[in-house]
Amino acid sequence: MLLIGICGASGSGKTTLAQELMSRIRVQALMIHQDAYYRNHPDMAFEERVKLNYDHPDAFDNDLIYEDLKRLSDGLPVTEKNYDYVRHLRCDTGREIGPAGVLIFEGIHTFYDPRVRELLDLKLFVKVDPDICLLRRVERDILERGRHIDDIAAQYNATVKPMYERFIRGYEEYADVIVTRGGRAQRIADVLACYINQGITTAMQTGEERI
Repeated sequence: MLLIGICGASGSGKTTLAQELMSRIRVQALMIHQDAYYRNHPDMAFEERVKLNYDHPDAFDNDLIYEDLKRLSDGLPVTEKNYDYVRHLRCDTGREIGPAGVLIFEGIHTFYDPRVRELLDLKLFVKVDPDICLLRRVERDILERGRHIDDIAAQYNATVKPMYERFIRGYEEYADVIVTRGGRAQRIADVLACYINQGITTAMQTGEERI
């Protein structure tokens, strides 16, 4: 199995790039969102959950992320994780997913955990101007997550921008490939998919378990 990590700021186009790659890959592919692994806080009131810093690496269950990715890389299934952005609670489905020929793991802190970085066969960093990321985030949060512009602006200033400067910007140094212009860069998607498909073909011919 080929394990691909896609990292970048919120709104940079990570999910779009993952979808573009999946549409071009010749074998079964599975995408896992880091956001699905937010730590759960059902004991907190909604008003308290809203105030949590969801942009810090500790907001995620990093041990569970590593365990699931390790199982999938070993050819074993895991239970699907999910998250309710409106209520700020985990809503795991309980159904089994994977493994697959290619696994894409995407998120703002994909490269944070050195254990996860060690598992990744290909690390992609999506680099986009922060102003564009903000505009995309505003549109997404309003249309898909039912949030108000005042709340989005407050969260951006309080956690999104500071965590980008503190952590996410620095993940670029771990990347094998820097992707500019966001996930809609058709040419880079074609080039990356060609590389991935060639690697899959070679692995199948040589009998290797990993590409």
